[in-house]
Amino acid sequence: MTSSGPDAAHDADTHDAAGDAPDRLEVARVVAAPAAAVFEVLTDPQGHVDIDASGMLMDATGDRVTAAGDTFVVHMDREALGDLPMGEYDVEVTIRSFTPDEDISWTILGRVRPPIGHVYGYRLEPLGPGDDGRERTRVVSYYDWSTIHPKWREAGIFPVISEANLKATLGILARTVTRRAR
Repeated sequence: MTSSGPDAAHDADTHDAAGDAPDRLEVARVVAAPAAAVFEVLTDPQGHVDIDASGMLMDATGDRVTAAGDTFVVHMDREALGDLPMGEYDVEVTIRSFTPDEDISWTILGRVRPPIGHVYGYRLEPLGPGDDGRERTRVVSYYDWSTIHPKWREAGIFPVISEANLKATLGILARTVTRRAR
């Protein structure tokens, strides 16, 4: 979470009504690529696996997403986090918001019931060319569990993914976008 600079406006979204418990993480990074190139990775199910820093995403099946409501399957392995003995399992990713080259978010449905209800997403802001002439995009990654089912809130297991995981994923995203552009 940030406390100053361009992300300061989002800090209000990172705490509950009492102001003491976070229910959203946001991190940002400038990527030396056009927003369209970043969005291409984020709309590709395999792209999610390619950029995952948690180690949980093992593979994905499904077509590139093109609209809210589209779905694909991610094959997971929770053992990578070392927190719960869930082993390998599949989740269905459902795209929640979709604005080409600007915004994408999704929820997941796994084997646990009731559905958890947490949201992952990215916002992209084109910044124009840098000193080296390459287009740049400010990428904001967020993880929001503010509307999770009460059963899961009471379990006290959130956040599952750390801020460090989100930051590392942005680094891998920058590397992946650069490599795919070659």
